[in-house]
Amino acid sequence: MKNVHISKHPLVMDKVARLRDKKTSVADFRRLMGEVSMLLAHDAFMHARVKSAKVKTPIGTADCHKLAHDIVFVAILRAGLGMVDGLIRLHPEARLAHIGIYRDEETLKPVKYYARMPENVADSLVVIADPMLATGGSAVEAVEIMKSRGAKNICFICMLAAKEGLRRLAAAHPEMPIYAATVDEKLNADGYIVPGLGDAGDRMFGTN
Repeated sequence: MKNVHISKHPLVMDKVARLRDKKTSVADFRRLMGEVSMLLAHDAFMHARVKSAKVKTPIGTADCHKLAHDIVFVAILRAGLGMVDGLIRLHPEARLAHIGIYRDEETLKPVKYYARMPENVADSLVVIADPMLATGGSAVEAVEIMKSRGAKNICFICMLAAKEGLRRLAAAHPEMPIYAATVDEKLNADGYIVPGLGDAGDRMFGTN
């Protein structure tokens, strides 16, 4: 899977270990999600285009480079909201989109219930964020939604992926870079990643 990139950054490894720990508090879980999101987005931004610019400094004029297009962060609700804080800290000027998709507990298929996004995303770098890539159904659907709105330059970031979901997403959108903090071997009968870190949304919001 040439479009899949698994982080080898020591800080990412350390923070993922703490995210997995069932003793990690809600406050620390939220903070760690934001920090891992920033590190993953740093790699995703390698696909951003730049343009030449001249900037007047207090002493002279410098030849520089600036972003040649805007950035759109897309959070897959609800757990994806936990990644937005870190992403916005990395690039506060970004526009935001939200896609609501839940997984039917019986069929494990994605069900869309909400989509709200900026207009004119065709020239934007679109970064779709969801902490867990389990079966891959929600991620595939979210990418298709963004493509239907005209997005052409898309990447996907997640904290934890199952091999099954990773293969499915990579096959469905082979041109799209996928950045994951780490990969787990399998899903259980309920479609949860094993050993995983539990339900990211529940741990982030303190719900059961």
